[in-house]
Amino acid sequence: MTTFRPKYITFDCYGTLTNFQMAEAARDLYGDQLDEPRMMEFIKNFAAYRLDEIMGAWKPYAEVVHNSLERTCRRNGVTFRDEAAQMIYARVPTWGPHRDVPEGLARIAKEIPLVILSNAMNSQIMSNVEKLGAPFHAVYTAQQANAYKPRFQAFEYMFDMLGCGPQDVLHCSSSFRYDLMSARDLGIKNKVWVNRGHEPANPYYGYVEIPDISGLPGVVGL
Repeated sequence: MTTFRPKYITFDCYGTLTNFQMAEAARDLYGDQLDEPRMMEFIKNFAAYRLDEIMGAWKPYAEVVHNSLERTCRRNGVTFRDEAAQMIYARVPTWGPHRDVPEGLARIAKEIPLVILSNAMNSQIMSNVEKLGAPFHAVYTAQQANAYKPRFQAFEYMFDMLGCGPQDVLHCSSSFRYDLMSARDLGIKNKVWVNRGHEPANPYYGYVEIPDISGLPGVVGL
């Protein structure tokens, strides 16, 4: 990719910017009940069920967490309790950024408007955004879009709100399944994959790879 100066840099938030700690929460709840191989299987299943839960009509994220945790417990032979799901949901706004994020974003924010498109509730997201240490032009949620990523509707809502198209943005995410696959299908040619170790590389989707946000200024020539 040649150097591209977009109208906006659009970001996934949880996992890419904010240190997404669902696995840690699961360990805190069930680590004393499962040995390490079973705990790893539980974490993998929990992630898969969360994705499955958001693929249909929009529902509050508390329901996403509740349903996916309940299904994971059933599959793994663990007792499910409502308060466990409530505890995980309540943790989300407390999560802070990956260490590389504040400085990396600060180097860009004065030159290019930053935008977040997040699978979040309105009541959750601003607590996380305030911890990122950089100003954002706009923050859009699944609740506002009435759809979660990877559904196209979420991205289309963002384009409508910004008054721009796929050709105008650089989309940055650590996830292919939630972001970069849909971004490609929607015609976003300029994409950055932040390799946080969540998923394996997949060059088919066309992106610049960076290890963390400190590498993002160089992508846009800053």
